[in-house]
Amino acid sequence: MIAFLRGVVAEALPQCLVLDVNGVGYEVQVPLSTFDALNPHLGQTLTLKTHVHVRENGQTLYGFATDAERDIFRLLIERVSGIGPATAVAILSSLQVHAFKSAVVSGDVQAVARAKGVGKRTAERIILELKDKIGVASTWEAQQAGTTSEAAGDAELALVALGFKQAEAKKAIVALVRENPAATTDELIRGALRRMG
Repeated sequence: MIAFLRGVVAEALPQCLVLDVNGVGYEVQVPLSTFDALNPHLGQTLTLKTHVHVRENGQTLYGFATDAERDIFRLLIERVSGIGPATAVAILSSLQVHAFKSAVVSGDVQAVARAKGVGKRTAERIILELKDKIGVASTWEAQQAGTTSEAAGDAELALVALGFKQAEAKKAIVALVRENPAATTDELIRGALRRMG
């Protein structure tokens, strides 16, 4: 699995970048939010968090500016029935990460339905499944209320996106935060993986 790419921008289109990584050109599909955040130009060196999507007829590489964007993408394609990579990218293109989290927490169907190709029923299903299946909304609510740090919440969601049970992820993260309250998201994820592995 390719976790990230660091290379020189060889081509830059709003939803597609080509990165030259040591002489190999990687075509990476990106949401508009990533494109806007990175503002890529030819010759610029940048790093993309990546997700490889494999199908019968090919492989597609998706890139994101942050771990949080990639985590939302993975939650959508892996936890919500009927949502594929194109729809997940469309959602991230129309909603920033914090706006998407807020929409799920508050049940704002209209906000989610604004994404290209996402109707009202699909938006309702996204909100229902993310709230009910894995309790994502409660983690986001805790972040917004300030009872959970952003790093701890993002680490917990990343572990859930990797397939761990939410209760196990939360327990490991809480223990790690108690030991080191200033831990970053990456440090918490690595620590939790060691504990749960």
